[in-house]
Amino acid sequence: MPYSPASPAAPDDAASRAQFVDWFRAVAPYIHAFKRKVFVIAFPGEMVQAGKLTQTVQDVALLRALGIRVVVVHGCRPQIEEQLRLRNAESRFHAGRRITDDATLECAKEASGEIRLDIEAAFSQGLANTPMANADIRVMSGNFVTAKPVGVVDGVDYEHTGVVRKIAIDQIQLALNSRAVVLLSPLGFSPTGEAFNLSMEDVATSIAIALRAEKLIFLTEIPGVVNELGELIREISERSVKSLLATGRLEADTAVYLQSCLRACEADVPRAHMIPFSIDGAALLEVFTHDGVGTMVSRDDLEFLREAGPDDVGAILTLIEPLEADGTLVPRGRGVIERDISAFSIIEHDRRIFGCAALHAYPDQRMGEMACLTVLPDAQGMGDGERLLKHIEQRAREEGLNRIFVLTTRTAHWFLKRGFVQGSLDSLPPEKQRAIDRSRNSQVYIKQL
Repeated sequence: MPYSPASPAAPDDAASRAQFVDWFRAVAPYIHAFKRKVFVIAFPGEMVQAGKLTQTVQDVALLRALGIRVVVVHGCRPQIEEQLRLRNAESRFHAGRRITDDATLECAKEASGEIRLDIEAAFSQGLANTPMANADIRVMSGNFVTAKPVGVVDGVDYEHTGVVRKIAIDQIQLALNSRAVVLLSPLGFSPTGEAFNLSMEDVATSIAIALRAEKLIFLTEIPGVVNELGELIREISERSVKSLLATGRLEADTAVYLQSCLRACEADVPRAHMIPFSIDGAALLEVFTHDGVGTMVSRDDLEFLREAGPDDVGAILTLIEPLEADGTLVPRGRGVIERDISAFSIIEHDRRIFGCAALHAYPDQRMGEMACLTVLPDAQGMGDGERLLKHIEQRAREEGLNRIFVLTTRTAHWFLKRGFVQGSLDSLPPEKQRAIDRSRNSQVYIKQL
């Protein structure tokens, strides 16, 4: 867990100092990986309404100080509603989208302008003994978003409601290269000088795609995506997102955020996140800790990492037979591989399979076994074993499992370095205990997901 001293003073005991150093060293790989990368961070007006703006700005300032280039996009839905109430004007929606008449457009301009000023003021803070001390962050805004009208849909005229048409990429890049934070409102403009009311999600997703951002992060009023048991799904693939959306069981807000994340990932944004703004430091926890605090949607790279099919049995046998021969793996044979082929995931390049792993689920105990983790010798050291492990962990989470285990005789240190802890045979599902060849004296390692 991150070190969090009770006061601004330095830790004054050896344990606290060691904890701080360990944490700081643990986040170093993330700092190196994300330096100079673009993050698009978007939040709804509900976050401002909840009084979370200052802490979010402090976190964004820290990301910027670490060399990450940041675009901030804000929403203003509740603020527009408040302006409409003050003017005794009606709020109208159709199919979940706001209809923006003349009065509503003026309310959107006023609400957006007020929030923009609040954000700029928050970035201008520099009080001593606060996270903003010595920050000196410049904020740049402008007419970076060209919009077009939604028009008439299903016989309904959306009037001044629009969608993103074009992003001024070069101008935004210039601002980011000057070390500024770019701030965008949910308003766009047409070449004829018209203003359009846009959705925060559309603006943020369009910007992330146009800039080829490393991450699209939504700070949301919801905890993320939860499964049927109400448990948070921490990682989910494009394929699973499509299946989940197709069920129609998601709440409207969750579906909107998830659709935006999917759209971004399909357009080559590697990661999109939904994290609750109710958690202090949510953006930092999501970026700099392994598990994060919300839901991450990851882009599927079907060319390289995919689920195995019947045509892959021969290639998997070729992979694992040398390790079966030297005793590293338990001999399985073609019949077992054919029977269990749906449990396997593989990595391939140019139609050559050079890595595999299998997940065998034990739903009653909410455990899964990762078996047959294999990478060809000439491809080892390239991170493919790590990729397979992450993929198996993701599959396990999607199946509702909360622990995975491995049985190994020679690779204990590899698993220990990746968060597994030693367990015992007695901690395994009874069905697995009965099937184990105890003469191999395999060691058990378990990881909490």
